[in-house]
Amino acid sequence: MRQTLGTAEQSRRHGPQVLDHGVSFNLWAPTARSVELLEVGQPPRGMPRDDDGWYQLLSPTARAGTRYQFRINEGLVVPDPASFFQPDDVGAPSEVIDTAALRDPVLYPGRPWAEAVIYELHVGTFSEEGTYAGVEKRLSYLRDLGITAIELMPLNDVPGRHNWGYDGVLLNAPNARYGRPEDLKRLLRAAHALDIMVYLDVVYNHFGPQLNYLHLYAENFFTARHTTGWGPAVNLEGPDGAFVRGFLIENALMWLRDYGFDGLRFDAVHALKDDSERHFLIELAETVRSQLGGRHVYLMLENEANQAHLLARSQGRARYYDAQWGDDFHNALHVLLTGEDEGYYRAFADKPLEHLARSLTEGFAYQGEVFPLHQEPRGEPSADLPPEATIFFAQNHDQVGNRAFGERLSRLVDPDRLELALALVLLSPHIPMLFMGEEAAADTPFLFFADWTGEAAELTREGRRKEFSHFKAFATPETRARIPDPCDEGTFLASKLDWTSIEQSPSGTRFRALTAQLLTVRREKIVPLIKRGFVSAQRQLFGTDPRMGGVDVRWHTEQGDVLQIAANFADHELPMPPLVEGESLWRLRPHVAGGLGPGDMIVRLAASADEETRSALCG
Repeated sequence: MRQTLGTAEQSRRHGPQVLDHGVSFNLWAPTARSVELLEVGQPPRGMPRDDDGWYQLLSPTARAGTRYQFRINEGLVVPDPASFFQPDDVGAPSEVIDTAALRDPVLYPGRPWAEAVIYELHVGTFSEEGTYAGVEKRLSYLRDLGITAIELMPLNDVPGRHNWGYDGVLLNAPNARYGRPEDLKRLLRAAHALDIMVYLDVVYNHFGPQLNYLHLYAENFFTARHTTGWGPAVNLEGPDGAFVRGFLIENALMWLRDYGFDGLRFDAVHALKDDSERHFLIELAETVRSQLGGRHVYLMLENEANQAHLLARSQGRARYYDAQWGDDFHNALHVLLTGEDEGYYRAFADKPLEHLARSLTEGFAYQGEVFPLHQEPRGEPSADLPPEATIFFAQNHDQVGNRAFGERLSRLVDPDRLELALALVLLSPHIPMLFMGEEAAADTPFLFFADWTGEAAELTREGRRKEFSHFKAFATPETRARIPDPCDEGTFLASKLDWTSIEQSPSGTRFRALTAQLLTVRREKIVPLIKRGFVSAQRQLFGTDPRMGGVDVRWHTEQGDVLQIAANFADHELPMPPLVEGESLWRLRPHVAGGLGPGDMIVRLAASADEETRSALCG
């Protein structure tokens, strides 16, 4: 028997609720004069309104699979903003989905955070099919490689045939281009059967520019008090902000509870402007933690503000958020690998080695210092955070796709430097993340693409060109005209992975083998140390050039273990720094004797006496 909700509870639930005796339709439309339910096959029905702006109607004729829309003010016909599925794109009727029926009777417990090796992918370009089924076909490949978690770029529905997903219009509706909700659920179950966790990237800081009708009937969903780089901010403050907060939190719970995602990555949370006494991010984390017990659920941030307090630990566990994407590490590493110093890389080009070393030992490079790009302090002290509070990567969708031509590192640096970046990401005690194809040094671009039409398409094209106008390589209209059109289908198709190259090319074979070897070392040697707990770290630069020399980093566990990584980013050999007594876990260039050659890296482990005793007994 389905739960029978009281009218008050129904009217506070975003989205259709499937009940024993029909479907409860709910819409928060405080600035609408009237709302009608347009249920396909039924006459229009007016929806009663309560004092808080909720319109609610129980339809005894509706069921799972029913198509419907709302008519606002006797004229504008819109989909449900809380729709759970749009089979015919975002402007067409919504479909009633019983998301509660998707829930698993036995929960997949997940894996400890220390074991996370994340693989970020875009469903539409990861496989030739561009579907959930296409991802499912490659799960065994990822498992055998050593991947323990996949992170899907946003699935929320957007207009058109292809999009990154960060301009979502209907946050609850997984994009029909990839399959039905049942297909998404099948993907998660297949991943869990292989002990692979699945995370989802979600975007709460703005909505897309096309076919978003919220402002027409829920004007206070947005606020003029704050702005973002994408337009008006969502309203998270005051009485109306409470309804918006509830909408977003329900979205998070839906993905985690109904579909069974093992974690969420929250995009650009620095743009979630909230002056409330209890910040939305705190309420979100506390609600998820309180309602979803019994399994591992991980919450991750992208946060330019480097707010270490959101990553605070209590009794060894994350109080709010488990980790933040380590953009500081990436930016410093990229400068060291490529020498690029334009755009946001300019803030790391003055002392990239020190920025990299500080990120390795303390998570953030900027911890309250003035950030050169906006001349204001950025960040909070983070030295007390454990390494696993930051997710490190050499590539991701942003730093590849936000280049004018979407070049991966494989197009920018030689294979030796590419190996160094891969080894540093996978063998540091921070949580590693690979971008799809990186494990095989894929060289297919990942470009920015969307399928807007009309004015939105033209604004996107011009905005893309304007974005690069301050780069030397795109200083003239002629050079900017060479930037691929984001709304051309060819741009999307060019971004699809070439699996033949990944699986058969000499470079792909070489790097896949290297990735698997590095992840074996990580699983067997690094993960046990993370579980024991790192409590301190030190860094030392070596070589004559403070900008392009070497870095020597050591992490200490409470039990006395010492993990050491020494890496040479110079273009010449450097003397070997002092090494800890113990086991050599990895060496990129073992043929260089007595020093570290260009692009060389060594990883050493000095195990505590207790660990040596345990190893002897196990042996």
